[in-house]
Amino acid sequence: MSLLIRLCTLVVNVFCLPLHLLEAVGLYKIYKHFFPKILYNITKQYNRKMRVNKAELFDQLPEFARPGGQVTLLEIGCGTGANFEFYPPGSKVICTDPNPNFQKYLKTSMDKNDHLVYERFLMLSGEDLSPVRDASVDVVVCTLVLCTVDDVQRTVCEIHRVLKPGGAFFFMEHVVADTSTWMYFLQHVLQPLWYYFGDGCRLPQPTWKYLESAGFSELKIRHIMAPLFYLIKPHITGYAVK
Repeated sequence: MSLLIRLCTLVVNVFCLPLHLLEAVGLYKIYKHFFPKILYNITKQYNRKMRVNKAELFDQLPEFARPGGQVTLLEIGCGTGANFEFYPPGSKVICTDPNPNFQKYLKTSMDKNDHLVYERFLMLSGEDLSPVRDASVDVVVCTLVLCTVDDVQRTVCEIHRVLKPGGAFFFMEHVVADTSTWMYFLQHVLQPLWYYFGDGCRLPQPTWKYLESAGFSELKIRHIMAPLFYLIKPHITGYAVK
């Protein structure tokens, strides 16, 4: 199938030449102003369909609270604040995202979720969390973010660095499909077009491999088929303990 994948991907790349050109001259950045609005609407549908999965995952957050019950939580790629409603009351939240245009929607989510304490917003990518001190947070959260970073391994290393010993990294990510499926074929072939629609999102991402080699003391991970759009059905969900 690999030869067929390469040939079909070439055809899609030719189709995407105008988009490649826009990115090369820097005009694609305009999309970053519109993408938060698009994601805001998509997030509503995602949360509706994945509510049970998210609730089940984040119900385990209090296990990593400090004495007294408070959790200091760093969310990487917080976007529109889609996860805020699932965090335990009193959690102190540090938000990061490389796109400052999310802040309008982020404020709306903050206003709706006044059970949380918002410490600050940092305009950072996952690969460089240098303003966050070593071993300073109880929990790190990423959902649908590791598919967009340029260097997954470096991002996971940064997550490991900022976590306190015994702290946990919670994740929910769409991943590459099984190699024997047509889904795998389509994820690779349509990736050039999907990259632009998803603001850098990568469909054929074997994210679990980076987590398995990151040096966490414990990794609890489930592979599921989410009730979502065909290309992003394969998901992993779980947490890793430092």
